[in-house]
Amino acid sequence: MKTKKPRSKGQRRINVIGWLFISITVVTFLIFILYPVLNSFYLSFHSVKGIVQKFNGFTNYKRMFNDQLFKKALFNTFIYLIVQVPIMLTMAMFLATLLNSKKLRFKTFFRTAIFLPCVTSLVAYSVLFKMLFAPNGIINYSLTALKIINVPIEWLSDPTLAKVVIIIALLWRWTGYNMIFYLAALQNVPTETYEAAELDGANSIQQFFYVTVPQLKPIILFTTIMSTIGTLQIFDEPMNLTRGGPGNATLSISQYIYNQSFVYAPNFGYAATLSYVVVFIVAILAIIQIKVAGEDK
Repeated sequence: MKTKKPRSKGQRRINVIGWLFISITVVTFLIFILYPVLNSFYLSFHSVKGIVQKFNGFTNYKRMFNDQLFKKALFNTFIYLIVQVPIMLTMAMFLATLLNSKKLRFKTFFRTAIFLPCVTSLVAYSVLFKMLFAPNGIINYSLTALKIINVPIEWLSDPTLAKVVIIIALLWRWTGYNMIFYLAALQNVPTETYEAAELDGANSIQQFFYVTVPQLKPIILFTTIMSTIGTLQIFDEPMNLTRGGPGNATLSISQYIYNQSFVYAPNFGYAATLSYVVVFIVAILAIIQIKVAGEDK
């Protein structure tokens, strides 16, 4: 029977230092992630007004299913998701393919220019878009100068056009971000596969669909899930561009949760309940991601 050798003083010292480093991360995780998650779940079963908490069971959840404004916010958010995400990822892949070409000059400049919106201040670019699409903004001025329209369009006052502006803003900001993922993946695709496809008579379009896309499938899955989660949490664009208007036509789930917490008569319990809808949807998407990834192995 083997006996464990006693640890030396130096080994014990190293272990203590290691636990000290880990403890910083653990404490931070407990305070800023785990506690808010558990506390918000606890609050979802309470009516919280100020510092007064009152247990109300599933009342908040029943209210949620009968809340027409919440349903409208959910509908608006899914409109952004269904329209914006496919267009954004298609544009990102197309741009990545172009910028991966060996024949293209000034690639570094173009890559930086397309990625730059991603690091732009959220408030700054929202204000910029608000100015661009104002009744006397450059968009209306250009359309009028080209004789496309005779009267300036009220972009941010029309329920449908306001959604269009928000989708354009999202595309401008996040297309370059996803392009970087595709570009990195494309640079790892073996050139031999393209040479073989070219020898078989495949043109550029056929190479893209039958060589490039299949090899980018894991990255496509990753960017789709991440973009979906990000869009479900959209807040800055509706808040800064339209304030959720006109008539709550652009209100998102996150903005509605914010309103329940800080704008309307504050009820943090109901806001926490609404937050768990996003958690539930994200959880479903995560399960789908794991299942799809598992089937590819």
